[in-house]
Amino acid sequence: MDLGLKDKVALVTAASKGLGYATAEQLLAEGAKVMICGRTPESLDVAVAKLKTQYGSDAPIGSIAIDVMADNAAETLVEGTVTAFGGLDILVTNAGGPPAGTFDSTDISLWQSAFDLTVMSAVKLVKAAESHLKKSDAGAILTITSVSVKFPVANLMLSNVIRPAVIGLTKALAQEYGPLGIRANSILPGYTRTDRIEYLLTQWADERGTSPDEEAAKLGSGVPLKRIGRPEEFGKVACFLCSPAASYVTGEMVLVDGGAYPGLM
Repeated sequence: MDLGLKDKVALVTAASKGLGYATAEQLLAEGAKVMICGRTPESLDVAVAKLKTQYGSDAPIGSIAIDVMADNAAETLVEGTVTAFGGLDILVTNAGGPPAGTFDSTDISLWQSAFDLTVMSAVKLVKAAESHLKKSDAGAILTITSVSVKFPVANLMLSNVIRPAVIGLTKALAQEYGPLGIRANSILPGYTRTDRIEYLLTQWADERGTSPDEEAAKLGSGVPLKRIGRPEEFGKVACFLCSPAASYVTGEMVLVDGGAYPGLM
C-alpha cells in the first residue's frame, strides 16, 4: 500500500535512537524528507550515517543537535526543517521519559522539570509548527507517549501523572485543527527492544546470572503475543498514523503493546 508520503516533510524529535529513530527510519523508507534532532551531535551523526547507508548517500535526511528544553529550541527545529526541505507536513513530538520513582521518593523540584520536558516541549513544538502545518495538504501531528497513560506503571509516578496531559493536548488539537485538515494522534508504546531497553536487559542479566534474551522473555511473558516489541514494529504504526493513508484517523490513542493493556477503553 502506498502511504502517500513521497516528498512529505517530517520533523521527528529525540530521534537519534530508540522510538524516534524507528519512526524517522520508516518515514524515510516511505519517501518522506525527514529532519531529526537529539542533544548530542555525535549520536546524530551516527544515526544519519546509518540511514544514508541504508537508503543512499542522497537520502533526504537532516539533523539538528539541540535540547528540546533549550530556549527557542522549537523555533530552531521548525525553521531549520523548513529551510532544509521547503515546508513541514508532519510533526512527531518525542522526549525522554521523566525520572523513575515513587511519590515519596520524587523531590518536589522534579515535578516542574518533568512537566516542561513532557508537556511543554510538545506545546512549544506545535506552536512553532502551526503556521506551516496549516499550509500543508496533509498536516499531521503525532505525540509519542506511553502505555502509562492507560494505567499507572509501578515506580513511574511522574510519567503516570504527567503523560496523560499530552493525551489531553492531542485530543484538543484534533478537535481544534480538524476543520483545518490537520490531524493529531498519539501512539502509546509498551516495552520495545530499543537501545535503552537493551541496556536494562543487559544490566538485569548481569545481576541475575541470566542472558538479555531470557530477561526479554520475562518482560514479554505477560503480553498476549508473548514477547516485547521490535522498534520497527512501532515505527511502522507511527509512520502510518502520520501518513495520508490514515486521513480519517484523528484524536486517537493507538497502543503498540502486543495486547498487554487488557482494558476496554
